[in-house]
Amino acid sequence: MKCRFTGLTDPGLIRTVNQDNYYLDPDGRFFIVADGMGGHAGGQEASQIAKEAILAYLGENWSADTVSEELLEQAIYQANQGILEDQQNHPERSDMGTTAVVVIFRHDQPWFAHIGDSRLYRLRNGKLEQVTEDHTWVAKAMKAGDITQEQARTHHWRHVLSQCLGRKDLHQVDVQPIDLQPGDRLLLCTDGLTEELSDDLIADHLQANAEGKQAASLLIEAAKEKGGKDNITVVIVEID
Repeated sequence: MKCRFTGLTDPGLIRTVNQDNYYLDPDGRFFIVADGMGGHAGGQEASQIAKEAILAYLGENWSADTVSEELLEQAIYQANQGILEDQQNHPERSDMGTTAVVVIFRHDQPWFAHIGDSRLYRLRNGKLEQVTEDHTWVAKAMKAGDITQEQARTHHWRHVLSQCLGRKDLHQVDVQPIDLQPGDRLLLCTDGLTEELSDDLIADHLQANAEGKQAASLLIEAAKEKGGKDNITVVIVEID
């Protein structure tokens, strides 16, 4: 499956440090987005460790006989273990953690894994669909019917994660195949984008801009115009 891809990150207008990280495999095999948390240094470190651990594991085991689902799952566990080890070596970063969303293209079948509230979207024929389900308190409350989607956007617990990397109780990783067709666009992004822009606005920018790089740039600028309160990272993958 051939694809074109681009990625951009921006600290936003409030934060002085960018705790997001992303990676684009030059051969288009896999893509990583991570949003760190846990203080001035800890968030940067957590997302960097996660990115490097996932990148290393996928790169080293890409040609192994391991099925793609297990390969991706183990890459996430390696990232979690790397952060836990760093926490032990650096107690001042004991509260750090990170979200992660990863897409791989292997054996003609794309897969994704995610932890936290960084998201994966698919744009098809002008319709934007959120592929991932946020690991947050408000997402659970919405699913249970306790709050509405509109209430969730401004709820004071909307940033409370139910899962993230850097926790000993990470026992299950969400790994699933992705249905893709020629012409589809994938968007991997941190909540610095989705906190500022509605899905409709995101779809408008993805749909209106033929060039992925231009779409990524305009999405970040639009998020900054709406406030840019957090770091913003955007990765766009276009299926040829």
